[in-house]
Amino acid sequence: MDYALLLDAFARDHARHGLPGHPWPRQRLLHECLRTAIRDGTLAAGTRLLATRALAQELGIARNTVLYAYEQLACEGFVIPDRRGTVVAGIAPAPRRRAADVPQAGLARRARNLRAVHGSPGDGLPFTPGVPDLRAFPLAQWRRLLDRAWRGLSAAQLNYGDPAGEPALRTAIADYLRASRGVVCEAGQVFITDGTQSSLDLCAHACADAGDTAWIEHPGYGGALAAFRGAGLVVEGIAVDAEGMAPTAPDWTRRRPRLIYTTPSHQYPAGVVMSPARRMALIAGARAAGALIVEDDYDSEFRHEGPPLAAMQGLVPDAPVLYCGTFSKTMFPALRIGFLVVPASLALPLAAMRAQSSAAGRTAEQLALAGFLRSGEFALHLRRMRRLYRQRRDALVEALDRHLGDRAVVEGASAGMHLALRLPAGGPADVEIVRRAREQGIVVNALSTHALPGGPPCNGLLLGYAQVPAERMDELVLRLAGAIR
Repeated sequence: MDYALLLDAFARDHARHGLPGHPWPRQRLLHECLRTAIRDGTLAAGTRLLATRALAQELGIARNTVLYAYEQLACEGFVIPDRRGTVVAGIAPAPRRRAADVPQAGLARRARNLRAVHGSPGDGLPFTPGVPDLRAFPLAQWRRLLDRAWRGLSAAQLNYGDPAGEPALRTAIADYLRASRGVVCEAGQVFITDGTQSSLDLCAHACADAGDTAWIEHPGYGGALAAFRGAGLVVEGIAVDAEGMAPTAPDWTRRRPRLIYTTPSHQYPAGVVMSPARRMALIAGARAAGALIVEDDYDSEFRHEGPPLAAMQGLVPDAPVLYCGTFSKTMFPALRIGFLVVPASLALPLAAMRAQSSAAGRTAEQLALAGFLRSGEFALHLRRMRRLYRQRRDALVEALDRHLGDRAVVEGASAGMHLALRLPAGGPADVEIVRRAREQGIVVNALSTHALPGGPPCNGLLLGYAQVPAERMDELVLRLAGAIR
């Protein structure tokens, strides 16, 4: 126990709450400090206090001051003197204030108005959505690239980097997106971020003002809801149908948006793919409304049926689209590298904003990733993962049809790393099924937790299959069926 630190903290607290101009004498201050520490449990029962001479020397005060404090505490029953010194008595500590009783000073209302987080993506249990097969990642190759990047760093590169990201990585990403996703961009339009959530925060703060309206899909991604509410935007839910986000004519006139968040390649969480006609209509509507579309292309690399679909960003010239991507799904979440592609007209002002608000780092990781993209290892890894995830998707769909074909409908299985399982409205609530499944060692998400207030109800489950071996699907779905029944 650092008694000097304890006494200083207590003295400061007394100065805040005591009478101005009437400080306590040292002997009373020490007595009150020790008594408070004993009452709140800081000095636990059975603790042997320092000898009076040693404590006086540590605090730089007279020994008589310490003797007075100890004697007062003994008279009040807080300590017990014995032949070896002074011991704290076994009294019940005063109850501490519960966290719920403490006012949330300094916490904005928008920070309290967020969805609860259910479960952890890092627990590794079957059907946890949003996590790739980490065991299949070529870790040895990645270590070699990292080692090479560190060996090649100069002393100057240990300083803060370009706030927009390492030029080598921005160029490599721009080249990859043009070839694989049909994105129309140059390296100067690419901004490196800490992941999708960081990109969404940047979009919300750079491209909208507090009080502006932002649309998100219903049901939709909670991270977008958090980013937009955190920026003080008014969030409106737009229903999703079989063709994707489906705004109506009154939506465009009565709830005119500034930002429109959508996941067209594999809607999260329902899994539907936005039709080409709906994509063109959304771009036209956004252009007429003076809005920007935030296109989250989080797992577009994994399409299991039909030809690859180009990104919305490249469908028309100068599309009003902010294109978000991440390497958390294609590589591994702990990498914490994502990217944002902005329209050419926004590249310079956004670069100026980033220069004032963001200090870039992780130079070696960015250079290693640029090498991973350039070497062809990234494309090879994606091909392996597509085959693996397609096998696991097929095994899951077959098992669901075998064990739950009469009770649920599979949706969104054509792409990505998860699918949705729609449950009948009159059956068990999805949140209750989630609880039962967790008891069976299975993690599924309830679709209802992705709904927005006032939107149509939804009852179903979100199943991630990327981490689950195909040979285990039947056994796990059988256990899940038991939880549903």
